[in-house]
Amino acid sequence: MGKSWLSLGLALAVAAGGHAFDSVPVQGGPVLYLALEDTPRRLQTRMGKILGGQAAPAGLTLVTECPPFPQGGSDAIAGWLERNPDARMVVIDVFAKMRGPAPQGVSAYDADYVAVGYAKRIADHYGIAVVLVHHVRKAGSDDFLTEVSGTNGIAGAADATLVLKRARGQADGILHVTGRDVDEAEYALSFQAASGVWQMLDGPVTDHTIGDTRAAILRHVRAHPGARPRDIVAALPQLDAENVRRTCSRMAADGQLTKDAGGRYYPDTETRTQGTPEVSQLSDCPGTPPDLHEQVGQPQSGLSQLSDLNGEGSAP
Repeated sequence: MGKSWLSLGLALAVAAGGHAFDSVPVQGGPVLYLALEDTPRRLQTRMGKILGGQAAPAGLTLVTECPPFPQGGSDAIAGWLERNPDARMVVIDVFAKMRGPAPQGVSAYDADYVAVGYAKRIADHYGIAVVLVHHVRKAGSDDFLTEVSGTNGIAGAADATLVLKRARGQADGILHVTGRDVDEAEYALSFQAASGVWQMLDGPVTDHTIGDTRAAILRHVRAHPGARPRDIVAALPQLDAENVRRTCSRMAADGQLTKDAGGRYYPDTETRTQGTPEVSQLSDCPGTPPDLHEQVGQPQSGLSQLSDLNGEGSAP
């Protein structure tokens, strides 16, 4: 839920050179957004909400139809990238519309690996990000990588995998990130329904995925290690004393706090980190090799044009 709003917001932020999630600065440049499950009317409505009436960035190209990778899609994307040498990103929403039929005689794992490989070759050769928007399984798991729909070949072929999961507490979602060139991390996000924007929340994820009482206790104990329940009540008089005592005990049992023999509470090792961790930086992308077209196809455009939403979108 919410992945299309997230990817459209990310595309707008990069095309404009602003801030993703209202907080992470991004380097601007042209963006190709393949909204293969949407209509022009729906895109216009969503963009109008996210932009708040402002003009769409000129660097954003919107497309609603494109052939699958093996049937001309790779060549079409390569053609757009040739015409936009300063491009930063291609977003494909959704991946299933572009992967094409599985090769005959190969395993499901190999088929998934090959499908993602089309996007990876484009990303590597042009030095850009190619974002494949995909689904997760209905069944949850402790390992978020196993929740990616399909076989492990999808996550195995991708340089990085980001999984957006719904969360309880103040956060509307947790964005789990792992990959070859990024540090594994998780970020608490809040969805602003009025503006259609996903915002990154400050502080450790734990602060936003537990109830208000636990969050208040955890913040106080992090700032005052060794606090007793009576110290917490004195600092937070809006909390009931007996409820604080019981909650501290339960938090210790759940591993959110540690308790010493004297009845003092301390933050656990995971919650000692102050503030939101820095977003990992990707390593410099390689330049385009001279034999690009032999590897990703001739730049013959097969993209259908979505004419100027709000009068500002650039033509493919």
